[in-house]
Amino acid sequence: MNGIESFIEFVISLVSDNIYPGVFVAALLETVFPPIPSEAIFPLAGYSILKNNMSYFHIFGVGVTGGMGATVGAFLIYLVAKGIGRIGLVKYMKYVRIKESSLDKADRWFEKYGDKSVIIGRLIPGIRELVSIPAGIFNMNPIKFLIYTVIGSCVWSTALTAAGYYFGVATIELF
Repeated sequence: MNGIESFIEFVISLVSDNIYPGVFVAALLETVFPPIPSEAIFPLAGYSILKNNMSYFHIFGVGVTGGMGATVGAFLIYLVAKGIGRIGLVKYMKYVRIKESSLDKADRWFEKYGDKSVIIGRLIPGIRELVSIPAGIFNMNPIKFLIYTVIGSCVWSTALTAAGYYFGVATIELF
């Protein structure tokens, strides 16, 4: 097993064994390190809620917890992008496996939709991981960035957590 696979295994174990703190840390990490897919983290958390006989209200709690973790990670990326600018980012992106074409796509998205691109972008795979970069480069208001990121991240996290919970219910009912 290579390093990335081991890291992803660690994150999956973290979420299934420690739902709330695990989701917070996993969401933070998946925002900063794109190889970790949120599309796997949150449905697993939803299934873990079901498996542990927790009420469905925990879907919202886990969704908000995940949204907060993602917001912390997104804000770190925003601050780095704001601090070193686009030229500095292009130089270091190869180390975190982000292609310049992906950054160009995020830049165009931000230019087209402005500040609203943060809330919308947090709901779109492929954009959600990168939208913090142009927000920092284009010097978006940090308070507005945080508010939009919290909203978008909580909606995304809650929706995926609910999917894991309800698909788990459907699977159990089938058997």
